[in-house]
Amino acid sequence: MKFLIIRLSSIGDIVLTSPVVRCLKTQIRTAEIHFLVKKNFAETVNANTNINKVHFFDNNFENLITELRNEKFDYIIDLHHNLRTWKIKRKLKVKSFSFKKLNIQKWLKVNFKINILPKIHIVDRYFETLKFFEVKNDGKGLDYFISDEVNLPFAFQNGYVAWVVGAKHFTKQFPLEKTIAVCKQISQPIIFLGGKEDIEKTNQIISQLSRNNLIFNAVGKFSLSESASFLQQATCVVTPDTGLMHIAAAFKKKILSIWGNTIPELGMTPYFADEKSLILEVKNLRCRPCTKIGFEKCPKKHFRCMNEINENQIVAWINECFESQITENS
Repeated sequence: MKFLIIRLSSIGDIVLTSPVVRCLKTQIRTAEIHFLVKKNFAETVNANTNINKVHFFDNNFENLITELRNEKFDYIIDLHHNLRTWKIKRKLKVKSFSFKKLNIQKWLKVNFKINILPKIHIVDRYFETLKFFEVKNDGKGLDYFISDEVNLPFAFQNGYVAWVVGAKHFTKQFPLEKTIAVCKQISQPIIFLGGKEDIEKTNQIISQLSRNNLIFNAVGKFSLSESASFLQQATCVVTPDTGLMHIAAAFKKKILSIWGNTIPELGMTPYFADEKSLILEVKNLRCRPCTKIGFEKCPKKHFRCMNEINENQIVAWINECFESQITENS
């Protein structure tokens, strides 16, 4: 039974499909799993041992359709469900099952603060797409497969905070000044993670910290898989709502997730993370959520959703994580 699973982007959304891939593979013995993804996100699935073959969505649509037709799929599982995936399904003429989005419910929440969102995680909603096959969620959480491991510097081998600096949109990012304030109050080693677009911000943070021997700047210097390796080896992870948050959840890490303009009610919280994980947000703001994705600046210009985050809570949570590590190792 040959399946094509479609999720074109982005890092976090693709990682969140991993339980579907695993359960299809393990519960349908004859399943051959192919995955279609944008080429720049290939690293999220290339090492997944539950996937037989990865196909890449790029600008050459006709060549892609020819390639996919030649595979002679039995079924398509569309976990993206947009205009592009509709065109693919229309061309392939294969029986398909599409993820039901909550566009109307999200629009009502963002624009009128009317909450009729179901209290169910997006992973569990993905599984609703598989009802026809009687495939069930095995409750094992997310998968992430590392192809490139990193060796830690000596000073970090007994534990560290993995701090994710950036996010795709500004209104998801924890402010620079508040990051500096928290980092000045903790004594534990810190490894900063992020993409090349976060280099300048990270350099500004590190320039304000005096303990350079306990700071490791991995921002923009490592592959996604290597960054995932840093997450896997961390004592705890501090992160905004971003793709690395979901990779950390795949490793069952202790995660402090900081939420700005987006809200946990949208159903994309760290899935099956460690029970000591914490969601930090400023509740009861009339302007929140201002978007389901993110903006390049706060529409209200006050950015209260991030500026009013309690820094002391972050410090206390990090200290507690390291105290727990000492207890567990003793």
